Amino acid sequence: MAREITVAAAINEALRIALEMDPDVVLMGEDVAGGGTREAEGTDEAGGIMGTTRGLVTQFGNERVLDTPISEMGMLGTAVGAALTGLRPIVELMFIDFLGVCLDPLLNQASKLRYMFGGKARVPLTVRTVTGAGMQSAAQHSQSLYWITAGIPGLKTVIPSNAYDAKGLLLASIRSDDPVVFCEPKGVLFDSCDVPEGDYIVPLGKAAVSREGSDITLVGMGATVKMALAAAEALAADGTSAEVIDLRSLAPLDEQTVLTSLEKTGRLVVVDEATPRCGIASDIARLCVTKGFDFLDAPVGCVTAPHTPVPFSAILEQAYMPSPDKIVAAVRELS
Repeated sequence: MAREITVAAAINEALRIALEMDPDVVLMGEDVAGGGTREAEGTDEAGGIMGTTRGLVTQFGNERVLDTPISEMGMLGTAVGAALTGLRPIVELMFIDFLGVCLDPLLNQASKLRYMFGGKARVPLTVRTVTGAGMQSAAQHSQSLYWITAGIPGLKTVIPSNAYDAKGLLLASIRSDDPVVFCEPKGVLFDSCDVPEGDYIVPLGKAAVSREGSDITLVGMGATVKMALAAAEALAADGTSAEVIDLRSLAPLDEQTVLTSLEKTGRLVVVDEATPRCGIASDIARLCVTKGFDFLDAPVGCVTAPHTPVPFSAILEQAYMPSPDKIVAAVRELS
């Protein structure tokens, strides 16, 4: 039975199901269990920075839902070791901006151990982290650095755009025997849609066609899917039929769904919250030029943030971010 819940609530539900179904699943992070209330199980703890872990320590106790010290390197290192010994740790890295202080356990340990041990090692680790701008969190708490983890061989990186996918992708991530970085975009965290009760998964590495179209392909990820859908509505009023692809998974990347859509439409615009250099938008553009060149009737368009830190000012932040109007303008440039 489906009911309408937010992305944040869907994440909480997926965590609860994973903890209920597998005793090897543990959850750790800063304030996920209330930040100092570990002697008083049953309190209504904050549930992390976005409330996504609220209530879990009450049900599962402090041995499985653990507040960590303010040390991202410490909790990521601990989680890699726990995964190697047979647990399935879920680590909440408050903001992806903090990746810089704990990258080594992911870059040089979790991502490489299966390869270095000839397939005999498993690292079933899930790193949950908040990404993106739009909440006036300023330059150090608003970045979209998923292009870093997507570019590391051995790491999977996923980013949902809606509550249904958030629940299914998170459950699939937790059950993966490889390390997964699960990105939770600020721009959709409190958006709602129909989500089934109970257990289900959305397979990793498979994009979705969010809207069928014939004139141009719009490729988005996370919050930019919502922007692309709004742009598609505006374009439809002018007689332009836009197909919208939701990547869902950045690594592994579903190249075939993108290329199949490009073959049908002949034109493509990628919409990415990240900055333009060395990002996912550039990677999709490369894919279309190298493997889909014969399908292209125009250059690949890219709508991204500018190559600058995220501003704190609300007016400047809105100017910094992609938007439906910017997508429509990019499409018209290709016409």
